Amino acid sequence: MAVPPSTYPHRLLPLFLGLFQGALLLFFALFVTYDEPLAQAEDTNLVANQIYSTFPFFQDIQVMLVVGLGLLLTFLPRYGFSALTHNFLLLNFSMQWALVLQGLLHHFHHGQIHLDLHKLLISEFAAVTVLISVGAILGRASPCQLLVMATCEIPTYLASEWVIVTCLGVLDVGSTITIHVFSCYFGLGVSKALFRATQQPLHPKETPTTSSDLMSLVGTLILWVFWPSFVAVLCQPGDAQHRAILNTLLAMSASAITTVVASSLLERDSKLSPSHLQNGSLAGGVAIGVVADMAMPPVAALALGSLSAVVCVLGFRFLTPLLRRKLTLLDQCGIHNLHGLPGILGAAASVVAILVASKDTSGSQPSQLSPAGDNASEVVEGQWGGRGVGGQALCQAAGLAVAVGASLLAGLLTGAALRLPCLARPPERLCFDDSLYFMIQDQAESPGPDSSAEEGALALKEQV
Repeated sequence: MAVPPSTYPHRLLPLFLGLFQGALLLFFALFVTYDEPLAQAEDTNLVANQIYSTFPFFQDIQVMLVVGLGLLLTFLPRYGFSALTHNFLLLNFSMQWALVLQGLLHHFHHGQIHLDLHKLLISEFAAVTVLISVGAILGRASPCQLLVMATCEIPTYLASEWVIVTCLGVLDVGSTITIHVFSCYFGLGVSKALFRATQQPLHPKETPTTSSDLMSLVGTLILWVFWPSFVAVLCQPGDAQHRAILNTLLAMSASAITTVVASSLLERDSKLSPSHLQNGSLAGGVAIGVVADMAMPPVAALALGSLSAVVCVLGFRFLTPLLRRKLTLLDQCGIHNLHGLPGILGAAASVVAILVASKDTSGSQPSQLSPAGDNASEVVEGQWGGRGVGGQALCQAAGLAVAVGASLLAGLLTGAALRLPCLARPPERLCFDDSLYFMIQDQAESPGPDSSAEEGALALKEQV
């Protein structure tokens, strides 16, 4: 029996995911295995220490992405189920997809891919790009569109990250350029191409409520607490990692206080804006990532955190409305203000930090260039000395340009692909509504007649 058009979009999601998971099971069965057991390793204690030192950071990042970021996206009052669930779904989908691609590109030896915790962590970092990018179109895209977006973004990110880090040698231990800047402009490119030049009016279900803003603020607090782990996990253990944690804490503390100051000065009657608090408090963590492990005075971390918060708040207050009005650019979660602008600021700070760094001080060199080992500082001196301080600063600027350019181009192409009718973008009147995708038990809390099952089915039928 033919599938009714009204149910086709809902059948497409389990079909897509089922085929993906089935193909992944086959791939893992044929090509993926674990590393050698610890008992057979040459130095069991060394391997065990590496695992036990990494896993607490890994757990912190899991809490950040699943709980913190998920709650941050619940500021839309009638889209909380969808925001949390789609964030969780995209994390798992993107992580598995990144595991496959990274394994084939970098870790495929003698017909096998050896899986370990570090590879899983790197794949989760790749998934973060998707979770950030979808913030630009949150509530206006179907789950199938989000999955297709993730399918396209992960390989683009891996190629961009390889060019920026491996080819250009950019220093970015906290992934400010490779993740935050890239994902921001990829999401904005998708948004621009998906909605073209049409002005999207303010949706009646788009305005946050007190309870939804409170839940989102709880997500901010969780992200704020665990953010140093995200920045420091890939640092060299020891002084560099310690320095990264301290710099991140200082920057985020400064951004939290400065956000309150800037928001109260800009808003009427000196009242605070929830959206400013939800995002500006995290801006310091975005900006500090690229210079977190560099030897710089504590006041520099405080200054960078404060400046990033000011930039973020000003972006929400002036730039986002301007881009929406002049360029018809939709940025639902304000990812440009939280990830784009502070990310660019952090990249600029890295250029300054490298130019003023004292080359004859062993602690002045960042740890990203140094391999583990006793002769790490000598290797760093050779690599940086060969490139020169000016050359390294130029590489930082070039990495930023690659991240912005590649992500915008790939985002525009992906957004054009998401316009395919089979992906069933929800009609405007049914956007930001959980009842389109979830069985809502308490109908009294669900929106009016626009969200009824019959009207939803009719709207999807019209869309297809």
